[in-house]
Amino acid sequence: MNKLTRILALCLLVLCVASPVFAQAGGTPATAVATNWDLGSALGAGIVLLGAGFGIGRIGGSAVESMARQPEVADKIQGAMIVAAALIEGATFFALLVCLLRVFK
Repeated sequence: MNKLTRILALCLLVLCVASPVFAQAGGTPATAVATNWDLGSALGAGIVLLGAGFGIGRIGGSAVESMARQPEVADKIQGAMIVAAALIEGATFFALLVCLLRVFK
């Protein structure tokens, strides 16, 4: 199964799982029914976390592979890896905060 097929299958799965929530009628704010915006924000937060996990995983894997090929520059690679991971985590926390502020407003 190639990468595009996996992405399309994941999108279809998300739409199938979320379809009952989209089909519900809008209620008063006192009800516990999630609105479409709340669902979108929650899905956005999940996508942000998945993206950050994949990004940091790729950084770690590439850094370990580079250190194995050139052990003499392992200190420089490790420092660059930590800086890149910190930047990804900072952007992740910001995006997660934006998504969750919409859910818990």
